[in-house]
Amino acid sequence: MPRRAHIAMVSIPAHGHVNPSLELIRELVSRGHRVTYANDASFAEAIATTGAELVPYRSTLPRPGTPELGWPEDTVGQLDMFLDDAMSMLPQLRAAYEDDRPDLFLYDIGCSTARILAENWGLPCVQLSPAFVAWEGYEQDMATMVEWLRTDARAVAHHRRYSDWLAACGVAQPDSLRFVGLPPRGLVLIPRALQPHADRVDRGRFTFVGPCFGDRSSQGSWKRPPGARKVVLVSLGSTFTLQPAFYRASLAAFGGLAGWHVVLQIGKHVELSELGTIPDNVEVHRWVPQLAVLEQADAFVTHAGMGGTQEGLYCGLPMIAVPQAADQFANADQLVALGVGRRLDTEHATPDALRSALLQLTEDPQVASRLAVIRKQLREEGGAVRAAEVLEAELRSSQGSELLLSKLAP
Repeated sequence: MPRRAHIAMVSIPAHGHVNPSLELIRELVSRGHRVTYANDASFAEAIATTGAELVPYRSTLPRPGTPELGWPEDTVGQLDMFLDDAMSMLPQLRAAYEDDRPDLFLYDIGCSTARILAENWGLPCVQLSPAFVAWEGYEQDMATMVEWLRTDARAVAHHRRYSDWLAACGVAQPDSLRFVGLPPRGLVLIPRALQPHADRVDRGRFTFVGPCFGDRSSQGSWKRPPGARKVVLVSLGSTFTLQPAFYRASLAAFGGLAGWHVVLQIGKHVELSELGTIPDNVEVHRWVPQLAVLEQADAFVTHAGMGGTQEGLYCGLPMIAVPQAADQFANADQLVALGVGRRLDTEHATPDALRSALLQLTEDPQVASRLAVIRKQLREEGGAVRAAEVLEAELRSSQGSELLLSKLAP
């Protein structure tokens, strides 16, 4: 192991970006490293549980407790908001770390500021991606999107502003698309099975370590009811839960289904009275400890968010994907491509379609066989322990280079 190092993690105030990193941070601290974690103070409590030191900066992004700050509906507006936040973040991070420079910057894919500082100060940096990464031929395969980014007037203006800022910051290759998508080194916190064109991902640049699951006993527990032959969890996560019609369709699909026990999570927006009569084989919750349920379940009806999709594969469960936004549509399609899931867009998630998909998936031995292989592969990717080993190897390489340079200096 390298000497005790100072590793600076930098992320944005969003649960989908902070939560995937926490178990890795906890692992690094347990190995004796000093870890600082730069983020908005609204995430202080979550960061403190890992043993890392919070380095607070003031984010301009919408975050917990700031409902007045909403996200724009258009893509360019969202990209501009991220860029404005990065521009605001950089001087704050520079001031915070100027006299306390880390041995390595570890940064979320939404925080290019850390890579800028690493380049400015000659420090190693590793990108942490909670989503899929670019592959060789990405621009050709995603030609429509890339063409839009390079030809739409507003997108071009955003790209130019971003690239001009990178150049002004002293970045060697200030093309904003490549700067974000092609880091010098990256850890990927999703299973290779969920990565599009995984065989074309540069293995010298990116290392897949899979999800970093840790102890979640603090979230509570769940026990499979006696006599339940099979269990299905129905959940659209924590954000896209204002779907009373979908929940009623699920009750109609699975309520009274012989041998099945249903766990239905509805979130905080839907009133129980909107669901109608609850069948005897259904339990309804506003929130459940999801992984604890999935570890005892036989199937998962999900919105196909990256976190839930990984948990479903980790537990070897067939999934019915009902995507709601963002990367969920791509995740749903990937489950279908893997032969372990069905995609039902919300308008097509009728009781008959849901019931048929559940029975087909859970009665097909080939689906079970594919899931067993993926489950084994995912658990062998290494998670937080493997990620920490990769970071320590980067530190050893960096420290060896520094030692060589010091010996060669006149």
